[in-house]
Amino acid sequence: MKVDLQELLPADFNNNSRVWIYQSSRLFLLSEVFEIEKMLEDFVANWKSHADTVKGYANLFYGQFIILMADETATGVSGCSTDSSVRLMKTIEQQFNVQLFDRQSLAFLIKDKVQLLPLSQLHYAAGNNFITADTLYFNNTVLTKGELISNWIVPVQKSWLAKRIGLPAS
Repeated sequence: MKVDLQELLPADFNNNSRVWIYQSSRLFLLSEVFEIEKMLEDFVANWKSHADTVKGYANLFYGQFIILMADETATGVSGCSTDSSVRLMKTIEQQFNVQLFDRQSLAFLIKDKVQLLPLSQLHYAAGNNFITADTLYFNNTVLTKGELISNWIVPVQKSWLAKRIGLPAS
């Protein structure tokens, strides 16, 4: 699985562009991917903030993560424009029967597949070596394009999880 995001993201967006990551509770079916990509494309084409067009980008990554980005060097994103993006995500949740707002579900890259783990099972998974310090973790807490490129997919030992499961800081 390709994890170098630099070439997959729009080069003309500032590295400080705001990022929102929505992790699906399951892998989307191929037919769903086409529908979702169209919904994202339509949303970005019409994304406004106080009547100004938002320089936006949205895409589905690894069949399970919706990434929304706004380059605020062009137009700032207001509360109303953020609300409109949340409404889109809620629509996707309902239409495809998935959860996109579950922050208690962690995603790892194991054997080239995205695997979800409830936060409550983290210690068990680490204690039984289902995840290790080197297991790749999807750190959905990143806030900018620059962080997305450098800190979205990181080994557990380089994430906030290391301290949570008692790994030495790296």
